Order: sequence, then structure tokens, then C-alpha cells
Amino acid sequence: MGEKDAAEKTLESYNDVFADIVNGLLFNGKQVVKENELKAESENSIYKADGKLHEQERDVAKYWKNGEIRIALYGLENQTSIDSDMPIRVLSYDGAAYRNQLNLEKEQKRYPVITLVLYFGDARWKKPVTLFECLNIPEKLKPFVNDYKINLFEITKLTDSQISCFKSDFMVVADYFVKRNKVPDYRGTKDVIKHVDEFFNSMKVLTNDNTFETVYNENISKGTGGVTMDRFLNSVMEKGVQKGLTSGKAEIIQEMIKKGNMSVEQIASILKLPVEKVRELAEMVLVTA
Repeated sequence: MGEKDAAEKTLESYNDVFADIVNGLLFNGKQVVKENELKAESENSIYKADGKLHEQERDVAKYWKNGEIRIALYGLENQTSIDSDMPIRVLSYDGAAYRNQLNLEKEQKRYPVITLVLYFGDARWKKPVTLFECLNIPEKLKPFVNDYKINLFEITKLTDSQISCFKSDFMVVADYFVKRNKVPDYRGTKDVIKHVDEFFNSMKVLTNDNTFETVYNENISKGTGGVTMDRFLNSVMEKGVQKGLTSGKAEIIQEMIKKGNMSVEQIASILKLPVEKVRELAEMVLVTA
């Protein structure tokens, strides 16, 4: 498993977040699945192709149990881009999970396998959501081919009512993805994030934006008090303003240096900056020029 894959899955691996996603998306926020009823399942399964054994890996999967009795197996699959073959992929994951149930004792009841596909992209998912849509099936064969539909959830298209169904850190995630491009001057929620490191690592991967890691490491992780998305986005804005001011001053210094008739001390005096800061900005100009 690569670092990116691991970061993407860690937050959802927490039982409180996993249960919250299932309850929020499948049961309208009703607390049907309790976090203490979940147990991690191996996300790996083996299949044979071209005469060789291959390993396929789910993002996150957990058994929902009542004591020692398995009620269901839930799987989560994260998508930041659209995959036309997603129904086939999900079918292969679910099929492997059902195949594993053949290893159970005969008296043990078989249980359903339910996979949720969480799509975080901004573009609407207009590609297949059923097996039929993936296949070129002659009309005369359709009555004999079983269809398979995926449970696809477009996170950026959730309603405010749907977002309010979440109670864990996933609520902050969903709120951000829904509102970041729709609400002017969006500042994020003031809800305190519980799994802070995992939250920011996951957001970095899901958004493909290193700002989450950079600002968290430089500003948020060293602070005190509860971490919120509101506090994080304020830090991002402050960093952006500071970067703009720094860039502007660097350009001014570049012009002064080009003229060649002013010392570093004179430039520092005019810009009301420490001499060392002027030298630092001058070096930055030289490196980036």
C-alpha cells in the first residue's frame, strides 16, 4: 500500500467515522450501525488471471456484528476521479467477499455485502453505475445476464440536510467538498476535529492539495485548543496574504537591485524591513529569477 492510499483510508478506518458514513448515507443519520459493532476485515482478496494469482484491495471494509454473528460486510471505496469500470470493480470486490463465505461452517448464516462508492470529484458522475451499462449485451442475451448496481454517492452534490446527518469528522469533510466552490467566502465549520492528523492527511489526498499538509504543519499543529476547519482556512488565508506581501516586496527589491545604486541597508531603511529580511528576499529573487 502506497503512502497516498494509506492516508486516504486512515480517517475512514476509525469506527466512529466509518459508522457515521454508513448511517448518514444509508439510513438518513439514524444510528443503526454502532461503532462498537464494527470489526475490521482484511481488505485484500486474491483472484487468478493469465494463469497467475493477483491481489485486489478494497479501501476500507468492516464487519457489522451482533456479538459473534456477522450481520453484514460494509466496504467503502473512495474515488477522486470517474472510473467507467467501477461497477465491474465493485462486483469483483463483493464477489470475493461472498466467495470467502463458502469457507464458513454450513450452519453459519451467510450475510450481505454492501459497498459504498464515495466520489469526491466536482464533475457529475455520468459514467456507468450498473454492470449493464459497462457491457455490450445483445438484446437476445439480456434476459440471461444479471445486472449489478453500485451504491454511488457524489459527496460534492450532497444537500445541507444530508450533511447534517453526519456527526463525526466526516461531516467536516462533506461540508468542505459541498461548499468550497459554492459559498462565497466559505470559512468552514467550527466543529472540533477529533482525528486531526488523519483528517488533514486524508484531505490532502482527496483534494490533491498540499496546502492541507503545509499549513497544518506550520500553523495548526503547533497551536493550542481544538482544531477546526474554520481555524485552518483562516490560517490558509493569512498564509496567502503573507505570501502575496512577500512576493510583492521581493519584486520591489529586485528592481532596486537591478538599478545597482542602493545598498542592502538603504533598501531595508526604505522598506522598513530588517536587513536580514531584505537579504533573504533578495536571495529568493535570485533563486526564482
